[in-house]
Amino acid sequence: MLPAYITHPDCARHEMGAGHPECPERLSAIHDRLLISSLLDYMVPYDAPLATDDQLGRAHSLAHVRELAAASPNEGHHQVDPDTSMNRYTMQAARRAAGASVLACDLVLSGKAPAAFCCIRPPGHHAGRAAAMGFCFFNNVAVGIRHALDVHGLQRVALIDFDVHHGNGSADIFKGDERVLMCSIFEKGIYPFSGEEDEGPNMVNVGLRSRSGSDAFRAAVIHQWLPALEAFAPELIYISAGFDGHQEDDMGNLALVEGDYTWVTQQIMAVAQHHCRGRVISCLEGGYALSALARSAAAHVKVLMGAD
Repeated sequence: MLPAYITHPDCARHEMGAGHPECPERLSAIHDRLLISSLLDYMVPYDAPLATDDQLGRAHSLAHVRELAAASPNEGHHQVDPDTSMNRYTMQAARRAAGASVLACDLVLSGKAPAAFCCIRPPGHHAGRAAAMGFCFFNNVAVGIRHALDVHGLQRVALIDFDVHHGNGSADIFKGDERVLMCSIFEKGIYPFSGEEDEGPNMVNVGLRSRSGSDAFRAAVIHQWLPALEAFAPELIYISAGFDGHQEDDMGNLALVEGDYTWVTQQIMAVAQHHCRGRVISCLEGGYALSALARSAAAHVKVLMGAD
């Protein structure tokens, strides 16, 4: 049984203007790297479906869903915040991205795939229950996690977020939800300027100083993430997989390398094998230096599929 690879051409039709770092080429860079590395030969491809209003409404207010739909422009761009805008294809892409997370949940929990990688955009972890921001419109992992909890009836789902930016939207949606343990590592003092204060017993948020590098990152995983995950004993693990902590990516400054993404994925998979039969779903978040993004994502996927 092979892991699932979920994407859709619609995800590349959303764009926010020339020179914007969250660009369609991010997906083709990853896809091409997985292809030339022969990793796609050992994955089953699926087209991401469109998330329904009911599926989105488990993580977002329906008013938020409707407001975004109403704001969709027929031409040009509609500005959501200083860094985030919509074109005529954005809503379609955003529904595909969230729908990929739901499909991954169904495939993994039904036993049709041992794990899944969602190569999708727009990203999602800054989108809160009632707000789009930071390149994000719907919170893809949150939609998938709520599907696992509310439709499949799971009791404990872990969310692992190693994007260089704090997943403030995910924290907004899951704060106080004892069915979800959110573990994140991010760089202090950068967008969205959150995560350093204690947000509740189901949040393990670790802010690292600029240029912390591999040793600090790995120490945070060992000493803060892993004990919490072992105690929580998840039935399923979702990953907000952001690769913008790489030393070549100027969106952050944690100075990580591909080996760190290999290593952290190995730690996550070990927890998954112990507690939830290896059931892991990874959804792409950040990563904007195309070569570093592609190499890091391939390193991550290689471990996810059990090839490393």
